[in-house]
Amino acid sequence: MTEHSIPLSPTSNPNLRFLEEVSARTAGVARLEMCIQCGTCGGSCPSSADMEHTPRLLFAMIRAGFRNEALASNTPWICVSCYHCVVRCPQDVHIADVMYTLKGMAIEAKLYKDSTAPDFSQTFVDMVETYGRSYEFGLATRHYLKHYPMRLPGMAPMGLGMLTKKRMDIKPRRIEGIDQLKAILTRAKELELVQ
Repeated sequence: MTEHSIPLSPTSNPNLRFLEEVSARTAGVARLEMCIQCGTCGGSCPSSADMEHTPRLLFAMIRAGFRNEALASNTPWICVSCYHCVVRCPQDVHIADVMYTLKGMAIEAKLYKDSTAPDFSQTFVDMVETYGRSYEFGLATRHYLKHYPMRLPGMAPMGLGMLTKKRMDIKPRRIEGIDQLKAILTRAKELELVQ
């Protein structure tokens, strides 16, 4: 596939309001409509070689209304959130924030090819909602048991080293004021539904 070709399915029905939807759902101001298709983002991205579409092509797909194709792309999942693209973007497009939005939308629409990243993301969110912080031991254990059970024994030496050096706890710890955090998260979800 070339940079200039957009993969269209036979059932493509462009949704020309997709750009507005992505912008509205992105935290803060996305500035996605300001993209001038210069390619600086893809040229700056350390992970672009593994992306099905560069951010530039992905944004062109969004602009053209190819919702399903954009949400099914692996590009947001390959983004490592280094923000290098954001720093170099001449139009100040908040590219990494848009990638977070696209991940959430892909999960909602179930338009991802591999459930590994969405499952990891959901497990992380569940743990933050339950404990107020990440619980690395539980997160890694659950992730490897579900997706890579045969690799789990190979991870044991590293896990044991982290436990003995107190870099990771075997039991989860809740933050103080977990009820306040839950109230904030509940309110955020309510506000999200209003939009």
